Amino acid sequence: MATFQLLSFISVMKSIGSVALAIVILLVMVTIHEFGHYVAGKILGFKINEFSVGFGPAIFKKRSKKTGELFAVRIIPLGGYCAFDGEDDEDIPSVQGKSGKQDPAPDQPFEELSPAAKTENEAPVYENTTVETDLVPAKAEEYPTPKGERFNDQKPWKRIIVLLAGATMNYILALFIILLMFATIGRPVYKVAERMTLDKLDPQSTSTETVSDALLVGDVIMEIEGENVYMITDYLDILDGKSAGDEISLTVLRDSEVKTIKLALYKDAKFVNMSDTSALLYSMGIQSMYAVTEREGFFETIGNSFAYSWKIGGTVLRSLGELLTGKMGLESMGGPITTIKVTSQAVIGVNLAVFNLLPIPALDGCKVIFCIIEWIRKKPVNRKVEAIIHLVGIIFLFGFAILVDLLQLF
Repeated sequence: MATFQLLSFISVMKSIGSVALAIVILLVMVTIHEFGHYVAGKILGFKINEFSVGFGPAIFKKRSKKTGELFAVRIIPLGGYCAFDGEDDEDIPSVQGKSGKQDPAPDQPFEELSPAAKTENEAPVYENTTVETDLVPAKAEEYPTPKGERFNDQKPWKRIIVLLAGATMNYILALFIILLMFATIGRPVYKVAERMTLDKLDPQSTSTETVSDALLVGDVIMEIEGENVYMITDYLDILDGKSAGDEISLTVLRDSEVKTIKLALYKDAKFVNMSDTSALLYSMGIQSMYAVTEREGFFETIGNSFAYSWKIGGTVLRSLGELLTGKMGLESMGGPITTIKVTSQAVIGVNLAVFNLLPIPALDGCKVIFCIIEWIRKKPVNRKVEAIIHLVGIIFLFGFAILVDLLQLF
């Protein structure tokens, strides 16, 4: 009983550790995304009021005495934001104007009223100073006003660059991680763990012998038909549409030696969607295989890193496309809970970059479209209408994510 309880405790702690790691990775990715917006905004002269890591009440905040910008770390570690001045405002004239002056920063402290000021017919007296007006900011805590123009006062092309900068920063970080991974441990490939038996390939057969010896247990599949394969979707793309008996060329790593073999397909390679891995394995006569990594030369590492990053992005778009067309069900997708389970084992930078560029309300891609429309029309879409559209988008995204995870649980 004690052993069982110990194992249960270890299992729970491992799960908690995985979730905590996943949250940290997500927070880093979102922070990098917002930092991309921040850097582009600073370069192009946008006025930035705050850069925050996380949401909710602040557990740490510091206003820069040089720029007047507020930097904060907040209690809910599931996001962050770069607050551009006027980004969510309606079409109203800027109070700041060209002078760059505005009301005092909201975080500036005010001096408390001295008891002496309460005396009748006396001017209000504040500690350390005497004034005849209402509360005023303490001179010792004055901060400069953040410089720059309001977000909606900037030209559309500048706003487009700022909006795209977040996804660009995510992609650059993801590419760096992939390069580092490929250089140190190698690129992902698949190794054959077990071959299919004849009785499983043919229901009328009673033989438990394995299929032909063309592809052996322990073979690492590097290429199919001369194309590098990284993910299962690469197998599906190359083999889709081929028939039983068609011969394909495989480049495998067998006992540390590269070999080129010919394999005749055992079943038609007709796949329902990108998750139809069982049909793929049956067509190749493989019972199971698992992911491993193989190191390659310097130039191969660089080239494969770029190719792999693009394939990840393509997989995201493909999965969404199959979902919208009905080829793949919601149960095959993953929301926040599912994402937390797998985030610690995957590079999500490219996924985040691609997803944010989709033309879905509330995402950067949709905001870019509104900027393009304004650029063409020479005037913006009604800000109230745009705000409502983005609000509906946020509700839809949260609802969709919750629905997906509920389907995963039941």
